[in-house]
Amino acid sequence: MNIYDVAELAGVSIATVSRVLNDSPSVAEKTKQRVRQVMEEHSYVPSGFSRGLGMNAMKTIGLICPDAADDYMAKAVACLEHSLRDYGYDCILCCSGYAYEDCQIAVSALLRRRVDALVLIGSVYAADDPDSERVNYIRDAAKQTPVFLINGYVRGDGVYCAVCDDYGASYSATRELLASGRRKILFLTDVNTVSTNLKRKGCEDALAEAGLTLQGDLNVGLSNQINQTRDYLLRLQGLDVDGIFAANDALAVGALKYAKRRGLAVPEDLCIIGYNNSELSVCCDPELSTIDGRESRLCQIAIDSIKLCLCGRPAGGKVSAKGCLVRRGTTDF
Repeated sequence: MNIYDVAELAGVSIATVSRVLNDSPSVAEKTKQRVRQVMEEHSYVPSGFSRGLGMNAMKTIGLICPDAADDYMAKAVACLEHSLRDYGYDCILCCSGYAYEDCQIAVSALLRRRVDALVLIGSVYAADDPDSERVNYIRDAAKQTPVFLINGYVRGDGVYCAVCDDYGASYSATRELLASGRRKILFLTDVNTVSTNLKRKGCEDALAEAGLTLQGDLNVGLSNQINQTRDYLLRLQGLDVDGIFAANDALAVGALKYAKRRGLAVPEDLCIIGYNNSELSVCCDPELSTIDGRESRLCQIAIDSIKLCLCGRPAGGKVSAKGCLVRRGTTDF
């Protein structure tokens, strides 16, 4: 039960429900009684967001990401915090880590702070199936305050999602690797998330159409990704690949350092593609070809959706943005 359900059952606007919550004298007593009866019958617990809609009292947005040290997460947090501050909202940041239980704890912690909305950054908060019971904790949170997911999709009332087409971008980039003559392609990843699974699936499907398979799916861990990736690849015996697709730019730069240590010419002997179009992609030589996951666009979609909710016009469901390959020096096509 959320404010939209109360409004529908009582036959009033969500702004009216909010005014009733604040005992505004502008609402007729008969209407107040009708709205309060609905709330009592359905055990509705109002959030700060619900109260703020009618009183222009929105103050705080909760931001949750797995790790603020991650370049993608840090950039998203900075974009959201800056834009929301311009609109007069304060932000509370919570870093949940990647463990499922810790994600639940982080959401509960910010709900206790009575935030007016939650923004969850990253597909770790989603599931491969948007209807999965595994993400019921997100749907439960949305009964108290609107929840906005960046690059994650959960189907539910009060949940608004902005996602990059990771599958399509990875599929297209792999097709270009194949068209350039690459046949032995390695996929590098660090964590098992919905986004990573979509990237891997895009690679696999493009290769399958050419009668090929991935050379392997290497998970190199989380800490010190660049040097750890380089060292991990150097330790592998008999590694024979002519293309590497990395789930993020740090892994791709690690692959580039591996190539240089091995004396492989890039891109002649080895093509490398990263993901996220981060600052890391232009801090190496040659500069990194990488997929732009439209992070800034996803953040803006979330911000626009929050504004619509505040105006009583919630934007529902899922909005997608198309990723694109930024061609630099680690590919020859």
